[in-house]
Formats: sequence, C-alpha cells, structure tokens
Amino acid sequence: MIKYIEKHPILAIIFITLLMLLPNLDTLVVTIMEARNFITAREMVNDGNWILTTMNGLPRYEKPPLPTWLTALSGMLFGMKNLFALRLPAVLMVAFSGVFIYLLSKKIELKNTQSIINALIFITSFYIIGIINEAPWDIYAHGFMLAGIYYLFQFFETDNKLWKNAIIAGFFVGLSMMSKGPVSLYALFLPFIISYGIIFKFKNLKSRIAPLSLFIIAFLIIGGWWFLYVRQVDSEVFIKIATKETSRWGNYNVKPFYYYWSFFIQSGMWTILAFISLLFPYMIKRVTNKKLYKFSFFWTIIAVILLSIIPEKKSRYLVPVLFPLAINTGFYIEYLIRKFEHLKSKKETLPVYFSFGLFGLIGLLFSIIVYVLLKDKLDGLWLNFGIASVVLLIVGLLIFKYLKDKNIKKTFYSMIAFMVAISLFGLPLQKALYSNPNFHQISHLKDTVESQKNIKSYTFGGLTPEMLWYYNGKIKSIYQNGKFQLPNDKQFGLLIEESHIKLLENLPANYSVENIGEFDLNYFKKKRKRLIRKYYLITKNTTFE
Repeated sequence: MIKYIEKHPILAIIFITLLMLLPNLDTLVVTIMEARNFITAREMVNDGNWILTTMNGLPRYEKPPLPTWLTALSGMLFGMKNLFALRLPAVLMVAFSGVFIYLLSKKIELKNTQSIINALIFITSFYIIGIINEAPWDIYAHGFMLAGIYYLFQFFETDNKLWKNAIIAGFFVGLSMMSKGPVSLYALFLPFIISYGIIFKFKNLKSRIAPLSLFIIAFLIIGGWWFLYVRQVDSEVFIKIATKETSRWGNYNVKPFYYYWSFFIQSGMWTILAFISLLFPYMIKRVTNKKLYKFSFFWTIIAVILLSIIPEKKSRYLVPVLFPLAINTGFYIEYLIRKFEHLKSKKETLPVYFSFGLFGLIGLLFSIIVYVLLKDKLDGLWLNFGIASVVLLIVGLLIFKYLKDKNIKKTFYSMIAFMVAISLFGLPLQKALYSNPNFHQISHLKDTVESQKNIKSYTFGGLTPEMLWYYNGKIKSIYQNGKFQLPNDKQFGLLIEESHIKLLENLPANYSVENIGEFDLNYFKKKRKRLIRKYYLITKNTTFE
C-alpha cells in the first residue's frame, strides 16, 4: 500500500481525503457559519441573488460569493436540502489543497516521500477536517491562495514560462480574494513572500517586473470586480457592512497577542510532532536540507506573528498557519524515518513513543471507552460500534508493532489509517450523544402548523442562522427598533425567545396570544438558548374594531 501511495501520490492524496471525509459528510449538524453560507446559496437558487447576495432576503455582503456559488451549484445538482451535496465542494477543496501541498513540496525540491508526508499531515490535521463543518469559506480562500503561491514560486525561481506562471498565479490569488477578500493575502501570501525573500532572495527581479505587473492586475481584476460592482450598485449598504466588518478587527472578540501561540494544537494528532518541529535549535542540526527547513519555519512563525498583531482573534483564523506547519512537521517525520532506529537518548525517543503510542492506546481501548460512556445510547449504532472497535483495535496494534520495530514510516501510515478509521466508523457514533429529550426540529413548522392552519409565520427579532436554515424559507420580524410592526394577517405564527415573551403583553388589546409549542435545535443536553424558540399563534380580534 505504501509503495502504491508513493508511486501514485496525487491520486492517493485525493483518495484518502475522499475516503476520510465523504462517507459521513452529512452526519454532523449544521453550524452557524455553514448555515449562513447555505442560506445564501439557497436564496441564490430560489431568488436568483447570485451577485447581490442575501440572507433571509437581506443584503449579505460580508463575504464574496465564490464559495457560495460552488455550494449552490452542487445543491442544484444533488438537492438544496442535501447536506452531502452542500458540503461536497469544501471536501474537494481539502483534496485540492492537499495536492498543492504535495506539488509545492516537490517544487521546492523535497523528496517524494517527504512531500507525500506533508500532504497527508495537512489533510489529517484537526482543523482542516473541522473546517468542512465550521467555516467553509476559509478552505477556499487558503486553498486557492496555496495554488497561487505554487505558481508564483515557479515564477520567481525559473526563467521559463514567466508570463504563464504570472497569469495562473494571478488567477488563483484572485479566486482566493473572491472567497474571503484579502484575508489569505495577509495570513498566507504575505508570510510566504517575506519567508521567500529571506531564504531564496528575489533573483533577477528587474526582468520580471512586466509579468509581475500582469500578475497583480490579474488578481485585482478577478478578485476585485465583485466588490466594485456591489459598491456601485448598492453603495450605502455595502459601505455600512464594510465599515462594520473592518471595525471588528480592532474591537470584536479581542484577545491578547499571545493567544495564538498554542497554534500547533490545531494540527490535532500531530500536536507533539508539530511542536518539536518548531524547536529550531534542535531541528536545524538534524534536517538534511537546512535551507528548506528555514523556509517552512519562517513561513509558519511569520504567519502566526502577523495574525497575532490583529486584535480580533478566533481559533479558526489559524487555518492558514496549518499549511506551512504541515511542511515544517514533515521535516521532523522525515528525520525520524531516517534516524529513529539509531536514537539512544530518551529525551528524543520518549516524545515519539508518547505521541504515536497515545493514539495506539486509544485504538486498543476504543471499544471499552465508548461502551462505558455510551452503552445505553447505542441502539441502532451497534454495527458501527462493532466495526469501529475491530478496525481501531487492529490499527492500534499496528501502531505499537511498528513502534516496537522502530519503523516510523509504517507507524506514520498507521496514524493515517487511524484517522481514516475514526472518520469512517467512529464519527457516526456521535449520534449517541444526541440526548436532548426536548429536541424539536423547526423544519416541521411548515409541514404542520403553517400548512394545517394555512397561516404565515414571523419572528420576534431575528432567527439564528441554524434555525433559519432548517426553517427552509425567509421569515420577517414583527419587532424592529423597539416597536411592533404587525402584519395585516388576521392570524399569524410567531417565533420568540423565552426572554422576550413578556413583551407580548405590549401587543394591542385586540390581539390574543396562544402558546402552540417550542422548537429546540439543541441536539445535545446543553441548552443553548439561541437555538430555542417558543411558537405562539397570534389572532387579531375584529370585534374590538
């Protein structure tokens, strides 16, 4: 299997990504970031809002529309309610990014084995997998940017095909901007440029000024036309939204400078190995190619520093750091493959045994741990539990066997098998955690109350994106700027948070209120009030008039 992977690396990277992510793609519940994207995609298809994008019928210009276009097209092909279809483009972008990690690694003249390792570390990193469910825009922005960097590297390093590499690089950087604006330019591209300048230098730059200008023009046109168009067509709203978004960088979700400095944890099962790969004095004496190690190290650290400067911080903003970090971690794995069997110092061997052995132990104990925690909740999931237990037991044994043999290459590939097994067979078991007895899906609203009573529903204030997505339609608010704006309907439904119910007492005297029930989208026992709405039937009594 390893020989096949090394012989057909691109095909293997794509296959492993799809095998890991596709089978249970619709298992996880929709998150707030996904819901926003999906709602906008739905309104593109239903209302034709492909350029002047909307959410709940209102302008949504916070993000450019490229990822949403791809989501909408996939939904048109396979169904707009099909979570598998809506998440599919993001999975393909993970595979796309993994392939370009490999290609860039090869282009900077790393060996084939190490280049494959870099790509596999990347696609199995915790937040790269989590990004499918958490923030679909990011993988597009940074994936396209990585492709642009790949061609830009060739532009700077070779004298052949300057114009071609400049145009293709500009095309992909433009697509990145059309995915999330200039975010990836700052978080991934700029650290690359600085690191490249430090390590490789900018050779013969004068001879490249003309094609470099074409690169800049290309990415500005491709990445900027949507912003210019919306700015002209819907100027007031666009400026208001842009002002709000930029102001958040300095006063929203502000964290201290050092907030990101545990960034290597986002690589998940590679955490310890990633941390060791960042110990520059230790690694620089052990890598075979010091120049390339310095390049990946500087790229990673400069990216973290630049992100740390921005006051607004969220863990998902670290995604671009995982690109160079995967390459950097690959240097340590390559060193272990070459030298581990000869290492005698426990200071060097114990972290390796612990890092790999921990996941081997999880594989061995998986069945016991899951059974103890979920034994009363596994109805309908016993087959998944059985398969996951057997496969992870085998993988755990292989990890320990190869560790005992000091065969780090086979240990590494066993870790990849571990991640694939968890995603394939372990992920469905999370349904056992759906333990909220009051769960009531809001998608039932149209099929029950609205259709049976032939009434229209409204909301008091706004609905969270998750609830709006599952509601499967647009819904207006009857309470804005501290005042009721009642519809003309003689009878209508109202979704309202429990904390606002008392305000219904301020309705005019000729309105009666009837409690119909509650919609609760909390799958788990933890009750997030933002995912709960009471539903009332409001009736206008005409005898008072």
